[in-house]
Amino acid sequence: MKKLLILFLIALLNPAMSQTKPNPVTLNPGDKAIDFNLPGVDGKNYSLSSFESAKILVFIFSAPHCPTAQAYEKRIIEIQNDYEKSGVQVVMINPNSPDAVCLEERGYSDLGDSFADMKIRAKDMKYNFPFLDDGETEETSIKYGPVATPHAYVFDEERILRYVGRIDDSEQIGTAKQHDLRNAIEALLANKEVKIKQTKVFGCSIKWKWKNEWKQKLDADWAKKEAPLHVLSISAMKELLKNDSKKLRVINVWATWCGPCVAEFSELVDTYRMFMGRDFEMYTLSTDKLDKKDKVKEFLQSKQAALNGNYIIESENKYELIDNFDPDWSGEIPYTVIIEPGGKIVWSNSGGLNFLEFRKAVVDNPMIGRYF
Repeated sequence: MKKLLILFLIALLNPAMSQTKPNPVTLNPGDKAIDFNLPGVDGKNYSLSSFESAKILVFIFSAPHCPTAQAYEKRIIEIQNDYEKSGVQVVMINPNSPDAVCLEERGYSDLGDSFADMKIRAKDMKYNFPFLDDGETEETSIKYGPVATPHAYVFDEERILRYVGRIDDSEQIGTAKQHDLRNAIEALLANKEVKIKQTKVFGCSIKWKWKNEWKQKLDADWAKKEAPLHVLSISAMKELLKNDSKKLRVINVWATWCGPCVAEFSELVDTYRMFMGRDFEMYTLSTDKLDKKDKVKEFLQSKQAALNGNYIIESENKYELIDNFDPDWSGEIPYTVIIEPGGKIVWSNSGGLNFLEFRKAVVDNPMIGRYF
């Protein structure tokens, strides 16, 4: 009895222990649609009544960072185009908490799953349907129970669920043979019963906000890594620029006394963590004087810069560095280049980085790409 009392008091003092984590269960065919109130990327708020004129309502739970979801984007846009005049309305809902998305999970995208990221992706892809955010509370997603992105739900005019599952049978563009979502829509438009009412779903798992332990572990483990620093000669730098690897290579030239260099460094490291699991490398070249090596090392460690390599240039003749680095570089820092195997510089940036443009340049390079 005394032990039970102690456990009760501990739970009372620790709300996290006294609360049961939700157990989302996917709606079954025959279930009614559940109302919601969610913000859209267009600045409007939406509920079920917002779509009361639709003959068929299609919810697709999806997210910007997921490679499978990106592979289906054009197909979803085409479905809305093809069936809009027949009274079909597609609505996309982001079920993911951005705080549960690891940097290492974002290697197929320039974006995460925040509301700001959603707005960018919707604009880039010219979504022709509402894109709603449920990442803050995930209340709607918990009630509908998607298991992966993308996950489709088709409701009839009475808002009864008639199909739930995949969009089709292949995430690889142009290879699908079984078009389950289209088949369900066409059956309902013809006032027929949907033959296949439910399927399994392949894609990225839902990033529930209470399942962020893995992200916390990865961040903690990363913080313990050593940030290397080595001296680099001009001749060795020229070899680095040749990029004789089979990977896309980024080189960032910077200095501790350069304000923009220092300001952007954390995001530079985040970018490396995003793409390090792909065919990707990142190196930094400090232009600080050699007697500042300890200061450079301290800065790199504070920024958790456990990259492929960090270097400090041996030569104090900065024009020797400029002349041998890139003929198109006039000498200002920070200076960042993307180099394909064989030494071809395919992208460069002088001054502070626009990280959206930078990450797009990486992920849209044919060596990386947005899909499996």
